[in-house]
Amino acid sequence: MLSKVFSSATIGIDAYLVEVETHSERGIPGFIIVGLPDSAIKESRERVISAIKNSGFEFPIKKITINLAPADIKKEGSSFDLPIAIGILTSLEKVEPTLLDETVILGELALDGSLRPIKGALPITVEAKKQGKKKIILPLDSVKEASIVNGIDVYGMENLFEVVQFLNGESDRKPIYTSKEEVFSKVNHYQLDFSDVKGQENVKRALEVAAAGAHNIIMIGPPGSGKSMLAKRIPSILPPLTFNEALETTKIHSVAGILNKEFALITERPFRSPHHTVSDAALVGGGSFPRPGEISFAHHGVLFLDELPEFPKNVLEVMRQPLEDAKVTVSRSKMSLEFPANFMLAAAMNPCPCGYYTDPNKECTCGQQQIQKYMAKISGPLLDRIDIHIEVPAVKYRELSSTHNGECSKEIRDRVIAARDVQLKRFAGLKGIYNNADMGSKEVRQFCKLDTASAELLKMAMTKLGLSARAYDRILKVSRTIADLEKSENILPQHVSEAIQYRSLDRELWKH
Repeated sequence: MLSKVFSSATIGIDAYLVEVETHSERGIPGFIIVGLPDSAIKESRERVISAIKNSGFEFPIKKITINLAPADIKKEGSSFDLPIAIGILTSLEKVEPTLLDETVILGELALDGSLRPIKGALPITVEAKKQGKKKIILPLDSVKEASIVNGIDVYGMENLFEVVQFLNGESDRKPIYTSKEEVFSKVNHYQLDFSDVKGQENVKRALEVAAAGAHNIIMIGPPGSGKSMLAKRIPSILPPLTFNEALETTKIHSVAGILNKEFALITERPFRSPHHTVSDAALVGGGSFPRPGEISFAHHGVLFLDELPEFPKNVLEVMRQPLEDAKVTVSRSKMSLEFPANFMLAAAMNPCPCGYYTDPNKECTCGQQQIQKYMAKISGPLLDRIDIHIEVPAVKYRELSSTHNGECSKEIRDRVIAARDVQLKRFAGLKGIYNNADMGSKEVRQFCKLDTASAELLKMAMTKLGLSARAYDRILKVSRTIADLEKSENILPQHVSEAIQYRSLDRELWKH
């Protein structure tokens, strides 16, 4: 007898439907799975047999053939266990096929028939709804993220027996729904706050400018000056995620299997901080069956690279294209996948190998050649994509011992949101440009016009401070953001003056 069960699988961060066809007949007993299954699916044979028997059903002594269609796409993972088991039981007339045409079924089976969580529940549910399916059955631990999708009934099950009862109409189990409004009522409850940071007012200001214009930023300072502490608080001053941004970010974490089962959606901007031993594939994504990397996990959030010169040069270089395009393309001989990677880069580094080149209180023990070699680990093209360079001095004892709390993140975030709103209105109608950091040369010429005094100031800075040519557009972009924060329609000399200070690594200090 032939039966058909609908399931699904992910490819990139999207999903597609898979038809699990089961044919059972008399003959030499056997169990074969075709349709390009990976080793995890091939091993499902033993899990399915044990789960069926331990759920109180008799496993047939027949020849069973399972086909996963479309047969030309490689399938992977253990989420096909449950649909395969349901297909076998349907072919034995143990399950009524009435609901199968409108239902998508997924789940990994334990040997006792209980269901274990799966990856990619959110994109799978979105695709099931798009394909006109009315119900989706998932393990109970995976149901939270799926239940945020409206327009499809989501059912969480604990074991195979419960699924059979439901499909046979012997269960009154209700679908699970999660309110989008309820989820988003908990946004922006960050534990880390800028009010915890003592001193460093100039660095806080630079981070506010970076957040307001979505500029990449690098902090240079001696060990213990608070670079990591400041970076960890950047998400708390960024604008709240929109629903579409939250959905896209959650899909990435879902397909990678790193989403907390208690969360329906990621409602706070991600903060990722990979160690400098990370490989290029782990950072940008890859593998034989491509997976997203750290830059995609930081999508719509912050990617923090501490001790930037310690990262292997080849790892840093593969970030250049994603920084430019806000996506990463992973190509293989049989497929090419795109993962979104629209993130704000925050980096930190010491000014020299010993860390004390710019510290007035401690003597640097590095020679000039050592410093040059250390700085050369960061290529010009990568620095070209970082708009703001800010020096982070060591905090003085007087500031550390002060009982006065600094400005809280909420106050800074309110100014950042106001500046972003100005930019959204300015760039309305321009495709792919939402903030000042996205501007190309054409937009810089259009929106960053200088008056005579500002132009003279910039010319003098380029000449006297030894700023490089690549710093020119960056200064104009940052000046535009500072003007937006000040609610100024025009870029004024004080805006340009502040922006010039945010180009530390372009100065002659670091070149001799």
